[in-house]
Amino acid sequence: MEELATVTAIDKNKITVVSKIKSSCNSCSQVDTCASGQIAKAIPHKKLSFTLLKPQSLKNQAIEIGDCVVLTLPEVDLLKSAWQVYLFPIFGLFAFSALGQWLKQAGIFPHELMALAVGMVGGYLGYRIAKYLQNQPHNKERLQPQILRVLSKPLDVNE
Repeated sequence: MEELATVTAIDKNKITVVSKIKSSCNSCSQVDTCASGQIAKAIPHKKLSFTLLKPQSLKNQAIEIGDCVVLTLPEVDLLKSAWQVYLFPIFGLFAFSALGQWLKQAGIFPHELMALAVGMVGGYLGYRIAKYLQNQPHNKERLQPQILRVLSKPLDVNE
């Protein structure tokens, strides 16, 4: 996954870049009649700012303020993270709901609400497990954007 960003500050081997958040709602032909399109118009486009280390592969290349760089994030790590965040709570909810239903059918729980509560606890536990895994230092490091390359500046035709 790649994204363009602009260099805004340089401090030794730390580079601060800004990337504009894009919305796909602005390109649709139904943007004027769609509620999502109206919301996208009403909310101003925001910018994300990152301070990144200059990669070893670009140590000899001069990077200046105003340069355009390509940021990258490994797709494997992004998909693994998304899988954990979305599916762990669902798996916990389903597994604990099945357990709660089994306990209800076995006569251990006198009411369906107790089985429902067990399912909700499972969903919450799945959420907590996913959050714990996402907050591990090695996961945070893998999900940090990296500078892939510096794009060449366009030629000025007036010079």
